[in-house]
Amino acid sequence: MTENKITHIALKVDDVARASKFWQDVFGFKLTASYHQRDHLSVHLTDGTIDLALVHFGGADTEAAKAAGDVPCIHHFGIDVPEEEMERYQTALRDAGCQFISDPGARTVKFRFPKGGGIGEIAPTGWHSRTEPDG
Repeated sequence: MTENKITHIALKVDDVARASKFWQDVFGFKLTASYHQRDHLSVHLTDGTIDLALVHFGGADTEAAKAAGDVPCIHHFGIDVPEEEMERYQTALRDAGCQFISDPGARTVKFRFPKGGGIGEIAPTGWHSRTEPDG
């Protein structure tokens, strides 16, 4: 088994404060850092395992600012939630202004973050259990 793992996901957003509030209010992520770099504002949150960076370039004309372009981009990432709380999270997402893009009744629920930033997915904890491939 590999020891490599994803530890950081960055989302390019239009409004860092609003995006940060969303992640803290809906999922309980904790703020760990906020700073201005040469070409962007970056706010970092954590769920206790992974770092989520919310980045706003504010029209900067640098390679980093243009790196993701309009497309392609991170399509989505998933957050596991207790199966018995799926409905509560869907209500919280709807109340936060998210647009659902999954078919009604789907086991995993994809949604667009309010005011940009990409696509997320909530799923019942453990639904995606994986084993290492043979061989």
